[in-house]
Parts: sequence; C-alpha cells; structure tokens
Amino acid sequence: MYRSCLRIWAVLQKEFIQTLRDRRTLLIQLGLPIVQLFIFGYAIRMNVEHVPTVVADQSLDGASRAYVEAMVASGFFDVAGYLASEAEVIRAIDQGQAQAGIVIPPDFARHVTRGDAQTLLLVDGSDVFTSQTAFNAITAIARQHSTQVLIEKLEQAGKISFDQTSADKTLALLPLDARVRILYNPDLLDLWFLIPGMTAMILQTQAIALTAAAVVREREMGTIEQLLVTPIRPGELMLGKIAPNLVIALLNMFTIVAIGVFWFGVPFQGNFWLFFWLAFMYVFSGLGLGLLLSTISKNQAQAQQLAMLFMLLGLVLGGFIFPRYLMPPAIRIVGNLLPLTYFIPIARGIITKGIGIQHLWEQVFALLTYVIVIMIVAVRNFRQGLD
Repeated sequence: MYRSCLRIWAVLQKEFIQTLRDRRTLLIQLGLPIVQLFIFGYAIRMNVEHVPTVVADQSLDGASRAYVEAMVASGFFDVAGYLASEAEVIRAIDQGQAQAGIVIPPDFARHVTRGDAQTLLLVDGSDVFTSQTAFNAITAIARQHSTQVLIEKLEQAGKISFDQTSADKTLALLPLDARVRILYNPDLLDLWFLIPGMTAMILQTQAIALTAAAVVREREMGTIEQLLVTPIRPGELMLGKIAPNLVIALLNMFTIVAIGVFWFGVPFQGNFWLFFWLAFMYVFSGLGLGLLLSTISKNQAQAQQLAMLFMLLGLVLGGFIFPRYLMPPAIRIVGNLLPLTYFIPIARGIITKGIGIQHLWEQVFALLTYVIVIMIVAVRNFRQGLD
C-alpha cells in the first residue's frame, strides 16, 4: 500500500508540473466554464415575452382597440406595426419583421355584441418556443377578455351587479376556482431552473474534455513506453492522471456555484457540503468517462471528437432542458449511460428544493455504481491496450 501511494504520488507530481507549466492552457481551463456560465445565464430564456406582433385591424372600432390593448397589457405581445390585410401580415412574418400577427375582421364590435366574434392569430412556427408561448398566451387572454366583455354586457343590461374588481368579477362567473401554488420557484424564474442544470452540464463538459486526451497524448508523445518500464500499475497511473484535473474541475465547481448564487441571485436552499461531496463523486465519474474515451482512441483528435459526442448526448438526453419522461424508453436507456443524467436531479434537488440525500438516494446509488463501473472498464481497457 505504501509503495502504491509512492507510485501514485510520483505520477501526481509529473501531472501537476505539466499542468502548471502550461499556464495559458490552465487559464483557459479555469476561465472557459465562467464564460460558458455567463453566456448561458444571459442568452437562454425559457419564458418568451414581448413577441414582436403586427396587427391588421379591419374593424377600427372600440372593441377591436380594446382587444389589442388587452394583448399588449399582458406583456406577451408588442405591436410592431399596423397593416391592412392578412396577406401583409404573413409577408411581415416571412420577412422577419414580426413573429406573430393578429387579424381582426370587419364589424368586430357588432359580432362581439352578438357573441360570435372571431380573430385570427398568425404565428411563426419555425420558432417553436415563440409559437407555443404565443398560442397559450393568446388563448388565455382571449378567454379572459371575452369573459370581461360578457360581464360588461350583463351589467349594462342590469342582469347582474358587481362591486368587486375585474379579476373578482371574472372568478365569480366561473364554476370552478383553481388555485395554483408554485413550489420552490414561485416567480417561475428560468435562471432558477437553468443554473443548477448548467452547473452539472459544465462540470461534465470540463471533466470529459480535461481527461479525454490524457492517455492518448502520452502515446502520441512517445512517453508511454517510459511509463511502461516503471513498476507503476495501470490503475495507479490513471489515478495519478485524474488528480490534477479533479482539482481543476472542483475549483470550477466552486466558481460556478458562487457566480450562480451571488451574481445571478439563485438561492442555494440545501446543504452545501452534501452538494460538494456528491459533486466530487460526479466529477470523478466524468473524469473516468474521459479516461475511458482516451484509452479507446488512437489519437487526440479522435479522443476530442468522442468527447464532443458525449457532451452533445448529455445536453440532449441528460434532462438539462428536455424532460426525460417524454423520451422513448430506448432513448432513456442511452441517456442512462451518462453521469449527467443522475447528477441533474441531485443539483436541482439540493440547490433549488433544499432536499437531502434521503430523497436522492436512487440517483446517488446510480452515480456511485457508475463511478465504480467506469473506472474498472477504463483500467481494463488501458491494460489491454498496453498488452
């Protein structure tokens, strides 16, 4: 055991010296996750608001103006211009001048009075987030607006009388009052959802990229033969190569969490030390995966290509943005081959929900199993490669 520790320490010294000597690369390794976090934090927005909208108001009466004002007041739509016809609205969407259009037919006020008024919403379906948001928003706004119009008609006819606010009047006519309470993120801030997932995503990207070329680089430089004549064992060599990258990845973890909490204002609800040790295990699994890719690659270019493939699979299949329960079973099985799949629920559970390990034991057990299996496979592949 003592001799094994000495051999690992010798490799550790070599790896740390090489890492610290290349200061430019080290600066990139420490700075790139920060740049990625700021790009994701400021560029990604799940809640689509202020959609540029053109209006073809062919009625030009008080009812049509009130309808358009209700759309604008919701905050989901901004009027970018008024046009004359449906064809011009479609042309404006095709030219990129707007992403949605509202067409109000002639005699809108009269049809509102009769109770059979209709409007047409045209949405740019090439942007799925905008189209879904616009569809859901205008459906809800139109329903609320029509209810408000009905209330005003009944009041004018003297059939009902209200002293409440507009919202209370609307609820009074509904047969069911559904009260909604949002847990953990009451204001539905997308950064509270994105930052924990981005922490997991960036850590996996960093861990795999740091070690994907570790073994194959020794092979290309011709130094692998020098290591073979030493008494060091394959497992000891791989542990020694992981250690510097493990330190860099954990430093990046501290930086990412600190920026998320103190810069972006995402509250850290759970136990930080529990998160730290689970993140340590998660980073170790990512480094093991990177080493496995390194042992099966013939050169550094191939190792980096495989690393990029696993990063892309993690982004799509790990549950970072797209919910996994909507994926087909075969796709979910592929996602289970990635440590990101297990750590995203851990990160969101601890950071956002503040829950403990008693609620996360399944993910923790799966991640621990993943670490053991990936290291055994990586060491075995490395030993076979030496033979």
